[in-house]
Amino acid sequence: MNEERKLMISVQDVTMTFRREEDRSGSLKETVTKLLSRKLKFSTFTALHDVSFDVYNGDVLGIIGRNGAGKSTILKIISGIMKPTKGNIIRNGNIVPMLELGSGFDFDLSGRENIFLNGAILGYEKPYLFSKYEEIVDFSELRDFIDVPLRNYSSGMIMRLAFSIAAVVEPEILIVDEILAVGDENFQKKSRARMMELMGGGTTVLFVSHDMNQIREMCNRVIWLDGGTIRMQGETKEVCDAYRI
Repeated sequence: MNEERKLMISVQDVTMTFRREEDRSGSLKETVTKLLSRKLKFSTFTALHDVSFDVYNGDVLGIIGRNGAGKSTILKIISGIMKPTKGNIIRNGNIVPMLELGSGFDFDLSGRENIFLNGAILGYEKPYLFSKYEEIVDFSELRDFIDVPLRNYSSGMIMRLAFSIAAVVEPEILIVDEILAVGDENFQKKSRARMMELMGGGTTVLFVSHDMNQIREMCNRVIWLDGGTIRMQGETKEVCDAYRI
């Protein structure tokens, strides 16, 4: 029962509205001129409207919906990357977001240095990262490149390093946006297996994917976002079956 489990995340009446320029000017000079003369017009776009749900310890929550439904926006708000226009987020646990490849990395530093930099950003102490260093490098399969600056890494190598840091340090809450769809087939299999280990060990996971097979395999609950609102939420099979209609 939910009342017997720890509440990890509570999303309460969250609305996210963006302001965008209606008539995009061809140059910065034109934009500044319009802004100063008060001729610059903006419109608003609501990406999320009064979204509410709770996530409990050990949940693997899948978030599905068409492009533009608000999936990535809600993950960024929960992660603290964005502040909602309205509403509140309650977080009870260490969150590791894997949303944008390379976020939290310094591309002038080596892979080794970025392990400690990214780990510190995620809130881990240096002694703990030292204890996990070899495991992170082994999982990433980047030992031959670990002292090379990240600017020389491919996007797949950056993804492997980012996933390895997040997965090896065993976060309380893991937020994943399509990360398993990137990289070669072997690493995808290894990443999926590691995700299953984390889930089996009690890590709470929020997972966005367009791959319904992944959602069905990994998630115990699913939220269907449609046009920035929750169209349906509940057990995985029920929501996924309805989404296919």
